[in-house]
Amino acid sequence: MNLATLNSKVCYEALKSRDKRFDGRFFVGVKSTKIYCRNICRVKLPKEVNCTFYANASQAEKAGYRPCLKCRPELAPGLSQADSVSKLAGAIAARLEELDGESDSLNLEDLAKEFNISSRHLRRVVELEFGVSPVELLQTKRLLLAKRLLTDTNISVTQIAMASGFNSIRRFNALFQERYRLKPTQLRKERQIKTKDTLECLMRYQIPYDYLSILKFLKVRCFKGVEHVDIELGTYSRTVKLDNCCGWIHIENLPKDAMLKLTMSASLAPVMPKVISRVKRLFDLSAPISDIEEKLGKLVKIKGLRVPGSFDGFEMVTRVILGQQVSVSAATTLSGRLAQKFSTKIETPFEQLTHLPVHSSTISGAALDDICKLGIVSARAKAIKEIAQLIETGELNLEPTADIEQIFLRLRNIKGIGDWTVQVIAMRALSYPDAFPTLDLGIKKALGLTKTRDLEIIAEQWRPWRAYACMHLWSGLEDKK
Repeated sequence: MNLATLNSKVCYEALKSRDKRFDGRFFVGVKSTKIYCRNICRVKLPKEVNCTFYANASQAEKAGYRPCLKCRPELAPGLSQADSVSKLAGAIAARLEELDGESDSLNLEDLAKEFNISSRHLRRVVELEFGVSPVELLQTKRLLLAKRLLTDTNISVTQIAMASGFNSIRRFNALFQERYRLKPTQLRKERQIKTKDTLECLMRYQIPYDYLSILKFLKVRCFKGVEHVDIELGTYSRTVKLDNCCGWIHIENLPKDAMLKLTMSASLAPVMPKVISRVKRLFDLSAPISDIEEKLGKLVKIKGLRVPGSFDGFEMVTRVILGQQVSVSAATTLSGRLAQKFSTKIETPFEQLTHLPVHSSTISGAALDDICKLGIVSARAKAIKEIAQLIETGELNLEPTADIEQIFLRLRNIKGIGDWTVQVIAMRALSYPDAFPTLDLGIKKALGLTKTRDLEIIAEQWRPWRAYACMHLWSGLEDKK
């Protein structure tokens, strides 16, 4: 739902039903309590006359409402960038979410330069889409993140203030009390600390959600030593290196609550916002699945199927390049060798996690012969090394918020990178929902086609969700094996 399309009658019906499919689509401010909630909140249904509906949490807070402590608006699933009326506004919002501990004040000029627009246009786009200024949007994101950390973790209030982007503890306390009429420490009075070695977070998703399909997809594509999937236990684990922080994360599904539980080593506390953002991307938690499945129609055979994303863009691109013209298992073997050779060892509670992810800085400076000795074809080794160098020089940005057309252009100029590789990179590393590898032989086989042009024509009906169409077609092939 969008500010311009919110219908009070429809929203109130969704509020009455408490249907999880509407979770995150709007928020309700209750005039009698001055609290705003998600539609799934289990408190007594307010009278319709007391309800005001908002497209996002920032609008509700700007209007003077504070978040409900029971349904916790910060846990609501977000809308995908492609579902935003303004793609640019969605990209800006996503970038703001990444600005965790970088600055206590928002430099609009610098942020605008990242998107090649003026700061005035950036303000206009954000206010038109979200109904609040960029500063207000950022403040809401930071405060909701801080509220989540206060509720779900055991790290100190000072650490939380820093991790949420407040370089001043005084500023954090003042704004928190101003917005929520609570001191940060008040949220912790009733909590019992279990451990200080790990942090936990809950991340809600829209149902239906086929968690098992994602695990199966990731299992056969893991970087040995860096990632591990246990299908029987239903868990995903991996090592992490972000900025100067190293550690591990562990994911499990809580289907009755429609949530993923994220556990991470306490060493990742300073980069917790980035970790959460990347896990959401990896497990495609923000997909508006009802809209997608309605568009795909009869193609949908598995309800809740998602497009597995990536935790690290360079890691994912490396995996895709290694998978060119070889089997999935062969590519997995090569990626494991790459990790063993070029990544740093780390101790974790999981015997399968032994190495940190392969970093672009390491590969950019590695000798080509050392990469080829692992059994990697020279052309692919050169492509991986060139991409690593472009990332290190800042000429290539593999974040989903980057300009997709510029990334396509840059990748296609690299020898050994064809359209199939570009589209699969777009699907997974960039979380681009309309990516579609028309040269993929498996897709053609699933549809009984031989000509690429015929596939392109058929795929037009699935825009802008062709990446999801691709996953359904691939899944159909797996079922036939």
